[in-house]
Amino acid sequence: MVSMVSGSAEPLSASGRSSEKLSLPSLQSKMKTDPEGYETELHLIRNQFYSALELFQQQAALNFSSISGVGADPSVAKDLSDRAMFLAHVTPFYPKQLAEFPSDLAAFLKSSARTLPSGLRFHATQAVILLVNRKIIDIKDTLSLFMELQTLDDRNLRKLAFSHVVHSIRRMNKNHKNEAKNRSLQNILFGLLQQDDEAKAKRSLITLCELHRRKVWFDERTANAICMACFHSSSRIMIAVLSFLLDYEKIENDDEDSDDLSSEDEMTQNPHVVISKETVYKAHHKGTAASKKKKKAKLQRAIRSMKRQQRLSSESSNCSYYSPLYHLKDAQGFVEKLFSRLQTCNERFEVKMMMLKVIARTVGLHRLILLNFYPFLQRYVQPHQKDITNLLAAAVQACHDMVPPDAVEPLFKQIVNQFVHDRSRPEAIAVGLNVIREICLRMPLLMTEDLLQDLVLYKKSHEKAVSAAARSLITLFREVCPSLLVKKDRGRPMDPKAKPKAYGEVNVLSNVPDIELLEQDDDIGGSEDDESGDEAVYISSDDGNEDNDDEESQYTANDGSEDEDVLDEEGDENDSVDEYESDIDDANEDDSDDEDKGDTEELETEEDDYNEEVSGSSKAGDSAGDGGNEDQKAKASKRKLSDFEGQLIAADTSLRALKRLAEAKTSHASSDSVDGILSDEHFQRIKKLKVKKEAKTALAQQGFKIPSSDQLSFKRVDPSKLEAHVRLRLSKEERLALVKAGREDRGQYQARTAIKQKKTGGLSNRQKEHKKYMPLAAKKAKAQRSRQEKNKKKSRSGKQFRGKKAWKQ
Repeated sequence: MVSMVSGSAEPLSASGRSSEKLSLPSLQSKMKTDPEGYETELHLIRNQFYSALELFQQQAALNFSSISGVGADPSVAKDLSDRAMFLAHVTPFYPKQLAEFPSDLAAFLKSSARTLPSGLRFHATQAVILLVNRKIIDIKDTLSLFMELQTLDDRNLRKLAFSHVVHSIRRMNKNHKNEAKNRSLQNILFGLLQQDDEAKAKRSLITLCELHRRKVWFDERTANAICMACFHSSSRIMIAVLSFLLDYEKIENDDEDSDDLSSEDEMTQNPHVVISKETVYKAHHKGTAASKKKKKAKLQRAIRSMKRQQRLSSESSNCSYYSPLYHLKDAQGFVEKLFSRLQTCNERFEVKMMMLKVIARTVGLHRLILLNFYPFLQRYVQPHQKDITNLLAAAVQACHDMVPPDAVEPLFKQIVNQFVHDRSRPEAIAVGLNVIREICLRMPLLMTEDLLQDLVLYKKSHEKAVSAAARSLITLFREVCPSLLVKKDRGRPMDPKAKPKAYGEVNVLSNVPDIELLEQDDDIGGSEDDESGDEAVYISSDDGNEDNDDEESQYTANDGSEDEDVLDEEGDENDSVDEYESDIDDANEDDSDDEDKGDTEELETEEDDYNEEVSGSSKAGDSAGDGGNEDQKAKASKRKLSDFEGQLIAADTSLRALKRLAEAKTSHASSDSVDGILSDEHFQRIKKLKVKKEAKTALAQQGFKIPSSDQLSFKRVDPSKLEAHVRLRLSKEERLALVKAGREDRGQYQARTAIKQKKTGGLSNRQKEHKKYMPLAAKKAKAQRSRQEKNKKKSRSGKQFRGKKAWKQ
């Protein structure tokens, strides 16, 4: 609400009330209480306003004004501003008499705003704002006026006009949104944003960004208009838009209404982990202290991993996640146009880095193909390049599974050759290995067997950052493609035959996702789970073990420390497990060579086991001495063996047909189990079974799980995570500051004797012995004993061997 300005001190006399002297504020209050009784005064003040307006315009036309406005007669400007504010306050009470006043005031302010004195201009703007707030003037008619007022060189006026535009549009959309009115206002601002006038375009951009940040105009149209301002002819406008797009993801959404959340949204907001009671019991009660400690650590890692994965999936699927780049209508055209401007612009390096980041973020978010972008990045990939971590983070962000590996391979080799070699610094090697890991996480087809084995050797480095990065690379390929690793580095992968998808390969769902979990649960019937007591334990995210929000990605180098702990724990068991792992790997390789042969061998081993059981039972029968039973068992065993041989031949001949039949039966059972219709209860069961399966998988995989491509495209790559564990070289002052900081909580150094002397609580036994009164005979005996011991020591000193270095003493 605009504050009321005090009126002139000159008295105003109305007809019939000549003795009554009134000032403007007192007359204004009386006119509001009794509008009909003061119409004469209204006409008088209205005539005074128009006469002062005409006089001011004549003075301006005759060039009586200076640079700051009318300097010859300032009383004219003061009278004009006072009458304008007075009429603006009483206009709602006299709509017919003052019907033309709002339009006349707005036209006067628009025509001569640049030549008006600052005081008159400010008061006239306040009067127009008051009329807009009283809904006498529409905001649509005055929006262009207020945007032009923001371009003037008057700080207070700019602040007043900007706050009025933002608050009026926000107030207009508070209860319900009028799309037609919003669209007309947006058209005005969009038109100003596209103009070549830098001042108007800048103020329009600031207004749009503020309304978008406050979620007033939180639509695709506004987001596209802001993004398209990157191509403005002015470099300042482009820089402002780029900084807004890059900093927008750091804005926290604090305006969410928790009351409107459904039960499903609450579950995503508070992720929980399902762990079996048996696993929790074993971790706390089974085994030795060392084994229980390892089980507890493994359990905590699994819980942290599950919470992190659920948080990532909830962020990617939750509607609260928003970025203006995500709602681009033509993302491919936007990226190509911005990249062409990047190639031809002559801006400073910081501006080019901002353009690079926006291009990479858009390519990763929409999974676009921009083949010329990767050779452009390759020119800047040098360890001594300025802001190299930001550049590498942009390169990682621009990689996804839809890009051909041949296009990224030169950039990938450049990173390997420039950063990871023996003569490079440990900081550069660590950053290079972390970047290689992040790129391979998105495009595992780039890695070859020889290159991976060379990179894995850095796990023996004495630098913590290098060894942690190499071990995180091992952990990744244990899940992605274990066959590329040496056998001793494979560990115990969940799927030894796992391979990355070929380029362009997509998994097409032919049924409801995870419907097989429901079928397996129906087949089991819950009997085995109930008897074994394998009940679920729900661990909420509100406990003290929840990770901070800074752990956004489980493949960062911070989480590489967890992987390092995992590998350290496994390293104690590697000596006894290497032979077992090699046997398993040999068996897996044999199985992958010939599947049918493997099935036949399994059947043959079952036959051998059965023969051993039969022979064992016959021997037991002989020992019992029962001849009749022995003959019957022998005949039965012969019949069983003949039947088994027949089944073996049939399975050997039609193994593929049996597989096809089994697949057909399972698909038929899945379609018949629910009659083709799934209810809400079925989906809730599938959800619980999926969470339970993920918990078991996380326990088996020691808290490691590969995120999907959609999750990777949503998350932003943090450059600081690429240089985790890297200890920068400190100066002498910084080292002294760290030393002094470590001494703050420590007490002052004192010798042990001084501490003993300050001991409270009485004397020690040795001190009491010294003060104890001894008889003369006891003193003589003690002195004689000590003298005898000294003599014995002297006699033995030259004869006994006292070590290799006795000659030094």
